[in-house]
Amino acid sequence: MLLNISHTTQYHYDEPVQYSLHQLRLTPKSNQNQRVVNWQTTITGGEKQLEFIDQHNNHVDLISFNAGESEISIHSWGEVETTDTHGIVGKHGGYAPLWHFKSTTELTQPGGELKKLIKTLGDRFEGDIERMHALSRLISERVSYKVGETHAATTVEEALKSEYGVCQDHAHIFSAAARMMGYPARYVSGYLLMDDRIDQDATHAWAEAYLPELGWVGFDVSNNICPDERYVRVATGLDYRDAAPISGVRYGSSGETMIVSLQVQQ
Repeated sequence: MLLNISHTTQYHYDEPVQYSLHQLRLTPKSNQNQRVVNWQTTITGGEKQLEFIDQHNNHVDLISFNAGESEISIHSWGEVETTDTHGIVGKHGGYAPLWHFKSTTELTQPGGELKKLIKTLGDRFEGDIERMHALSRLISERVSYKVGETHAATTVEEALKSEYGVCQDHAHIFSAAARMMGYPARYVSGYLLMDDRIDQDATHAWAEAYLPELGWVGFDVSNNICPDERYVRVATGLDYRDAAPISGVRYGSSGETMIVSLQVQQ
């Protein structure tokens, strides 16, 4: 499937920004699931300082905002050809070793709620893939998808206690649970072609677990499926902070308004 993607993020500040430095993880990766046909990013009100590949094999652009700007626009667009591999990404790559993906983070720190979830899951499974599918279903049943109940800094334990969350929370819970069960796991950010619309509300997120017989395998808890040809992988990491589309710092206390426009179409 050939997907056309257009992703624009606009920032408006109450007062001109004097200094800001941001990392962009907006360029998809080419692998056995997808081939980047073309891709480019432009910045209005700022400029690219450098680009590099990070420890998770993510393409990162480091950009600065022009001093005195009050409106900044970041536009990424291009075409990606995708293939349905039933969620299987395959062998491990990148600079970070597999054992690194068993690490916990502030957002995925396990606690009593996660331990109860794993205990509920049990251990009567014929293999790793069946166990991970069961884990995905259990999280979907336990934490209902609902916008507005959580935020970017919500932890696994907080989402489990509230019993509500979005794709970010589902990916965090799955990753944390898989790690507690002994599997390397990681967070994935990217794009999803919705069947009923071109304009999307936001980027998407899911998780991947490393299974000895298959390698990395994706699980989208929010939609209760493994990623297919409608998905485009962009960045991976231990949690949202490693794979966020845009992250950075700025000096000043002026108010910020952000508007995201995202279109994904075949």
